Amino acid sequence: MSTGVTGKAIDLPVLKRVFAFVSPYKSIFWYTVVLTVGLALLGPVRPWLTQLTLDGYITNSDPIGLLNMTMLMTGVLLFQSLLQFFHSHQTNLLGQFVIRDMRVKLFNHIVRFKMPYFDKTPVGTPVTRTVSDMETIADIFSDGLIVIIGDILQLVVIISYMFYVDWQLTLISLSTLPLLLIATNIFKNKIKKTFNDVRTQVAALNVFVQEHLTGIKIVQVFNREQISFENFKEINKQHRIANVKSVWYYSIFFPVVEILSAISIGLIVWWGAGNVIEGQASFGTVVSFIMLINMLFRPIRELADKFNTLQMGMVSSERIFKVFDTPSGNQPAGSYKTADNLKGKIEFRNVWFAYQNEDWVLRDVSFIAHPGETLAFVGATGAGKSTIINLINRFYDISKGQILIDDIDLYDYDVKSLRSNIALVLQDVFLFSDTIEKNITLDDPSITLAQVQHGARQVGADSFIDKLPGGLQFNPGERGAMLSMGQRQLISFIRAYVFNPSVLILDEATSSIDSESEAMITHATKVITKGRTSIVIAHRLATIQNASKIIVMDQGKIVESGNHQELLSKGGFYFQLYEIQFKEVPQS
Repeated sequence: MSTGVTGKAIDLPVLKRVFAFVSPYKSIFWYTVVLTVGLALLGPVRPWLTQLTLDGYITNSDPIGLLNMTMLMTGVLLFQSLLQFFHSHQTNLLGQFVIRDMRVKLFNHIVRFKMPYFDKTPVGTPVTRTVSDMETIADIFSDGLIVIIGDILQLVVIISYMFYVDWQLTLISLSTLPLLLIATNIFKNKIKKTFNDVRTQVAALNVFVQEHLTGIKIVQVFNREQISFENFKEINKQHRIANVKSVWYYSIFFPVVEILSAISIGLIVWWGAGNVIEGQASFGTVVSFIMLINMLFRPIRELADKFNTLQMGMVSSERIFKVFDTPSGNQPAGSYKTADNLKGKIEFRNVWFAYQNEDWVLRDVSFIAHPGETLAFVGATGAGKSTIINLINRFYDISKGQILIDDIDLYDYDVKSLRSNIALVLQDVFLFSDTIEKNITLDDPSITLAQVQHGARQVGADSFIDKLPGGLQFNPGERGAMLSMGQRQLISFIRAYVFNPSVLILDEATSSIDSESEAMITHATKVITKGRTSIVIAHRLATIQNASKIIVMDQGKIVESGNHQELLSKGGFYFQLYEIQFKEVPQS
């Protein structure tokens, strides 16, 4: 399948992939097919019964026969309504089953993407694919393909029946049909363009609102409320214009359809009445044809909308399958080693890495972290420190060289098993909008409440957690907005502690907190690094003076290594960093 979006109303390769998800629900699908055929065949029944009633019982003044036919028509109407209910219910149910399975599979696929995908793709794109595009696919079943096939089948049945009853009257009544088809095609093309415009403007509106609400502090601090309001009004105006165009086309199309329908009915009355007078047609035939024309014009009028619905479903399906076709971090079935009983030895051998082409971020990096050691990395921003932890976690793949964990190549491990033995504490702590307990356990059922409470005491965070309303059941809000930076950092330390990893990675965990919080974090660091291999990315040198080894990086290379005292005695890069951070401020 090509990666481009074709926008065809019926794209067979895409449709085939969508219907692959129907396979578990074949019984529902064939049930809807039977209902569709049944409804189509029932289309001419009521007009036919009306014709029989008028010609056989009303004309002949047969009250008993009229009562029987009325009851029969009522029964047919109720039966038809019941079929319509089940048809609508089952098609919608099938669509919801399909998008549920597709959404689960898509989300499971997306969360395993490696970091390069998220580096290059705005977060709104996978969100849109997983949510709104999926809903559009459901319309393929509820208002799209099956319904379109049913309408076309009903049209064929009705027209065939009309020709069977009176071919001349049929030709007269369908004389406006070419004009209707032309109007429908024009409307379909115009409304398709406006639908795309509306979707584009909706996306622009969502992006603007999301960005400005996320950055509301900046908006208010710099008094940009009025400017933001004016910009919002302009974007909202474009959204209104796009919607008004679609309203305009609907306002024209539906009256045109009604006019053509009225002309057809007028022609039936004119031609049919003359034949009735001349005895060449019955009154019941004329009335039934009027009913049939109404039944004929309704699906034709709606087909344009339904084709657009189907087309939007095809476009959304292509977009979703493009995500499916993007390789994820899922490993193919094979003999990958599990990281059980990991000792924690980490070795880099001549590792080179670039995010793009040969713009090297790491250049021939080699080091060894022995089990239980604390290895610290320092250096200027952009020196490559954080890249090292990304490579250990396999967020990115190395360009050249080799990384070994316990003397086994990193790429020989099962990714899930490997990451379950590595805990990562980031500088920018992300907390979900859930309880503190769940932010610590991340819904891992093997971690008990007692372990969480013990971890909080060990890390030294129990004092502030106990003061929160509800304690561990307190919800810190989106991204932990109701907690301070230091409190969020302590929660991430508890999270790392209770997972009991073999390897611990701290990425500048104290770079953005106050002195009081730093003391607590320093204590927490000693607790969770004890007895396990630790990789510490440090900005503040005071936090890593007791590290087993300190590696100094500059422009992607290791320029110095040793313990704190050894590096100071060299008078090199580390000494200069130390001087900058610890030199005394002159008294004024």
